[in-house]
Amino acid sequence: MIRLIVWLGILFCAPALLAQALPVSPGVHQADQAEAQNQKGIPPPLNQHPVIDQAKLRRDADELAALAQSVPPEVDQTAKGVLPKDLAEKLKRIEKLAKQLRSQISQ
Repeated sequence: MIRLIVWLGILFCAPALLAQALPVSPGVHQADQAEAQNQKGIPPPLNQHPVIDQAKLRRDADELAALAQSVPPEVDQTAKGVLPKDLAEKLKRIEKLAKQLRSQISQ
């Protein structure tokens, strides 16, 4: 009977003793500290997304569409040997508007 009690004591105490002997990595320690702080009532930082200006987004999209529609006829003129002077400027503006729209939408 005493042997059974000793074996049960060893069986239940061994994991606790082994856990104390094993080193804890720094990441686990930091995670435990962060969890303890959150449990103390410190709210986690909120990931606030910036508000998208829908009116500006729509204006830029409309301007982009209008510029894109005006490019093919001007490209046809280049086949005739005529290079429209504002074609390069329109293409640069199209690129700029596309980048702006992409960045506004992806935020």
